[in-house]
Amino acid sequence: MKKKKILMIGTGGTIASKITPNGLDPQLTSEEILAFIPGISEICEVDTLQICNIDSTNIAPDIWVLMTDTIREKYEQYDGFVVTHGTDTMAYTAAALSYMIQDSPKPIIITGAQKPINMEITDSKTNLFDSFLYASSDSASGVQIVFNGKVILGTRARKTHSKSFQAFSSINYPYLAIIQDGRVISYITKEKAPAPRFYDSLDAKVALFKLTPGVDSDILAYMLERNDAIIIESYGVGGIPSAPEYGYFEVINHWIGQGKTVVMTTQVPNEGSDMEIYKVGHELKSRVNILEAYDMITEAVVCKLMWILGQTQDPARIKQLFYTTISNDILY
Repeated sequence: MKKKKILMIGTGGTIASKITPNGLDPQLTSEEILAFIPGISEICEVDTLQICNIDSTNIAPDIWVLMTDTIREKYEQYDGFVVTHGTDTMAYTAAALSYMIQDSPKPIIITGAQKPINMEITDSKTNLFDSFLYASSDSASGVQIVFNGKVILGTRARKTHSKSFQAFSSINYPYLAIIQDGRVISYITKEKAPAPRFYDSLDAKVALFKLTPGVDSDILAYMLERNDAIIIESYGVGGIPSAPEYGYFEVINHWIGQGKTVVMTTQVPNEGSDMEIYKVGHELKSRVNILEAYDMITEAVVCKLMWILGQTQDPARIKQLFYTTISNDILY
């Protein structure tokens, strides 16, 4: 049986880091990383390509565009792609690529590690091996994170542990598969689309406002003035302080009238928002043309808005696209 041909795209992160006097710093190239796992050649053929070598704290929408352009340029030459990436913003990149490369019949796997690959004790080798194994499976397609033996949909991943090897969780959605003892055990598979759809335009002027007790609505107004969309990360099932002295209703209504997009989501990791339950949410939603994230995770909401606003500024079209399910990002 002919081996799959996979392109490994290096972007930096812990997996590529060396110890320096100032802390870990990405310095290893994708070719150097691959040399640590020679057994990969038994699974698939691998080429490497380095597009950047950064700590993922420095990730930005222009790098997502570069990743997308790279995959589009190489798409017909390979059976799948493995992107090595820092863990801190990996979930954002997975979400961004899910919107920028839709319906890919080929797998686009994002992985990394909590410990550098050149350390004696590291999760790098296992994560990388598992990623190539999954990328080589016939059932794999679309954008996923492979980490600690779990396969997580790109629109549902969140980093939930800052140091542990089990760094990522799948939020409001099951794991697609697990990888054990060199075997892929698939739980969810989907019919592959005939061809991918690529997008190369993002609007980076999307910001997150985290509601905290006593925070002044002037801060929200300041952020709305300088951005095209704001996501309000509220408490519980979603709402906003309703006492007149806070002035939130007026601020939100004013800036929506100026063409800004406002989305309500929750700070709670699981189960999503439901603004209809409490008066503080119901009243806002009934009076103001605000969007609601429901079961979407914040990382997906941020990237979906960037993608939507990169396509249109029409409020009706924005709403339609926001509530359109893409890669199972919103289900209720």
